[in-house]
Amino acid sequence: MKKLTTMFSVLALCAGMSAGVQAAPDTIKFSHVVAENTPKGQMALKFRDLVAERIGDKYVVEVYPNSQLFGDGKEMEALLLGDVQFIAPSLSKFSKYTKKLQVYDLPFLFKDMEAVDRFQQSSAGQALLSSVNSKGLIGLGYLHNGLKQLSANDPLRVPADADGKKFRIMSSDVLAAQFEAVEAVPLKKPFSEVFTLLQTRAIDGQENTWSNIYSKKFFEVQPYITESNHGVLDYMVTTSMEFWNDLPDGDRAVLKKALDEAVAHGNAIANDKAMKDRQNILDSGRSQIITLTDAERQQWVEVMKPVWDQFQEEIGPEVIEAAVASNQ
Repeated sequence: MKKLTTMFSVLALCAGMSAGVQAAPDTIKFSHVVAENTPKGQMALKFRDLVAERIGDKYVVEVYPNSQLFGDGKEMEALLLGDVQFIAPSLSKFSKYTKKLQVYDLPFLFKDMEAVDRFQQSSAGQALLSSVNSKGLIGLGYLHNGLKQLSANDPLRVPADADGKKFRIMSSDVLAAQFEAVEAVPLKKPFSEVFTLLQTRAIDGQENTWSNIYSKKFFEVQPYITESNHGVLDYMVTTSMEFWNDLPDGDRAVLKKALDEAVAHGNAIANDKAMKDRQNILDSGRSQIITLTDAERQQWVEVMKPVWDQFQEEIGPEVIEAAVASNQ
C-alpha cells in the first residue's frame, strides 16, 4: 500500500510539473524578397512586433527578407507546401492563380497612388483579394510600394528609345506585352538577380519603384532613370487557406488585426519613402532623372494603351472600368 501511495504521489508531482510548463509558441514564417528598409520590409517587422506584443505566448513571427528563404519564383509554392505562412508577392506574380489581378499591370491605368488606393478599397478592389481562394490562397490586404519608373543604360524619352533593348520584368504576360508594344525585349528574371544583370549589362534596363531602385542600388548601375509613373507596384499579403482556417477563431482575429495595422504602417512609409528615395538617388549623382514633357509622355501612353484591349477579356471589362473610375 505504501508503494502504491508513493507511485500516485510521483504521478501527481509529474502532472503538476507538466501543467506548469509553458508550451513553446508556434513559429510563423514571413518570407519576402526585398530589403528590410522598404515598405514591405517595415510592414513585416511591424507585424512581427505587434504579434509579439499581443499574442507572443502563442505565436512568434520570424521575418526572412532579401530572398533568404525563397526567391520570388518559389515563395508561392513554399506557402502552399506550408514551408512559410505569410508572403507578400507583387500583384504581378498571381497571374498563374487568377487573371483578374493582371489589372494592376496595365500600363498608365492609374494617374496616381491615391487612385490606386481608392480602387483597392472599393468593392471591386476588395473582391479581387478573394480571387485566389480556389487555388488554396487567401489575400489578406494590399500593400503599397509605389509607381514604377524606367531605368536604362541609355536615355529613354520616347518609345523609340526602347527599341531593341532588353528589360527585366516580373513574371507577367501583361508586362511582357507592355514592352513588346515599344519594340523592346522583355525578360522574365527573378528580382534577386536584377542588380547583377544590370551590372554586367546582360540587360539594358528594368522597371521599378523609387524605393526598390534605391534600396537595391539599381541606381548605381543605371545611368538614366525616366520618371514615367507608368505602372503600379503593389503587393498582396497572402497566406494559405490551410494555415489560416486551422487557426482558432480568436487567434485568427488577433493576427488579422495586427496585420491590418502593419499594412497601414507600411503604406504610410511607402508614400513618404518614394519621394525621399527619389531625392537620395538625385543627390547621389549616380543616375540622371529624366522628366518627360507632356508630349513625350503621351507618346508612351498611346503606344502602350492597346495592351488594355489585349487583356480585357481575361481581366474582365468591369474590373478595368472600376479601376478607371478610381481616377475621378
